[in-house]
Amino acid sequence: MERLLPEEERSPRRRRGCPWLDPREVSNGILWVLRTGSPWKDLPDRYPPYQTCRCRFQRRVRTGLMETILRAMTHDLKAARGSESEGVLH
Repeated sequence: MERLLPEEERSPRRRRGCPWLDPREVSNGILWVLRTGSPWKDLPDRYPPYQTCRCRFQRRVRTGLMETILRAMTHDLKAARGSESEGVLH
């Protein structure tokens, strides 16, 4: 998934403001909300602040990146399941 993220999300330094939080942790927070259906404010403390995760999610949706990420994850999951079932007798 990291290869799909824009440079600004991968780079620890930006021209101004605070450095961005680890994109993997933010992505995990986003996926937690999508998986559980919980409100953003209920995001557990083990993830970055919910405001950060929500803002990054909204940006990714607006640019079409979220759809690209979810499609790539779906493709990888199907490929992994396919390789697991190759050794199984039916």
